Amino acid sequence: MLRRLGFHSKWIQWVRGCLEFASVSVLVNGSPTTEFKPMRGLRQDDPLAPFLFIVVVEGLVELVRQALKAHLLIGVKVGRYELESCMLQFADDKFFL
Repeated sequence: MLRRLGFHSKWIQWVRGCLEFASVSVLVNGSPTTEFKPMRGLRQDDPLAPFLFIVVVEGLVELVRQALKAHLLIGVKVGRYELESCMLQFADDKFFL
């Protein structure tokens, strides 16, 4: 998705490196444990999470636009100009109508 949005390959490598090579430790009674590699995805409060969410949602929005054009989804017309929409988004929540 980053490539499709026009990000440079160096930037994509940096993001991938942050996700693949990160290690974490846990504070137990104020003392850190031995570092370990997380097994899946992002960690809680990861600063990359909002950025990556937006990137993924851009792909989803494009798929929804294509489905509307192909009449695979039916949206509702909103406003004076009757813009068609079939989903609402607020922060990290999505709602399909």
